[in-house]
Amino acid sequence: MQQKIAAEFLGTFWLTFGGGGAAVLAAAFPELGIGFFGVALAFGLAVLTMSYAVGGICGAHFNPAVTIGLWVGRRIAGVEVLPYIIAQVTGAIVAAAVLALVTSGRPGFEMGAFVANGYGELSPGQYGLLAALVVEVVATLFYVFIFMRVTGPGALEGVAPIAVGLALMLVHLVTLPVTNTSINPARSTGPGLFAGAAYMAQLWLFWLAPVVGGVLGASLTRVFKEK
Repeated sequence: MQQKIAAEFLGTFWLTFGGGGAAVLAAAFPELGIGFFGVALAFGLAVLTMSYAVGGICGAHFNPAVTIGLWVGRRIAGVEVLPYIIAQVTGAIVAAAVLALVTSGRPGFEMGAFVANGYGELSPGQYGLLAALVVEVVATLFYVFIFMRVTGPGALEGVAPIAVGLALMLVHLVTLPVTNTSINPARSTGPGLFAGAAYMAQLWLFWLAPVVGGVLGASLTRVFKEK
């Protein structure tokens, strides 16, 4: 169990550092910034690479919504849920702390608008609460559904990290303008802690929506009989 917890910590750290770092550092660089596409690619690559690295140890959840979905789908034991989530949140917080330290090296630079999640005035496109809620639930639903289908019995061996990474990239391409893309309460909590009180006041949505989406995704998965 200790190896699983350590792997989930490292995986969520890499997801937050890699994807979040691309958003807060590379995407914000004047004229040469990588844009939404580059950020989406970075998040997808982070999951893909670490899934190959530690997926055989822990299952490569790196996301409380995925862990809860797998529990609802009866793919992991209940005793694993809380330790996994604690490891994920801790990994995201440590990664966000590293990013905050790096960004503090540039005078006047604010981390929040580039990597923290929000709606209303804190949304990149000024999208409201309902839009943020809907897009986060739907995106998480499909992400967890894809995750569970490509890692379940009968799935093609070795392709799961690619499918999951591409799914996360697609989710970011769709939802970055709306919420800066969460679908992952841990990834939202880490940067939120360093982005300011306004972002923390909206953090509840980025726990509620992904968890609801994860449960719905797991329920949808159970509709399809696994061979």
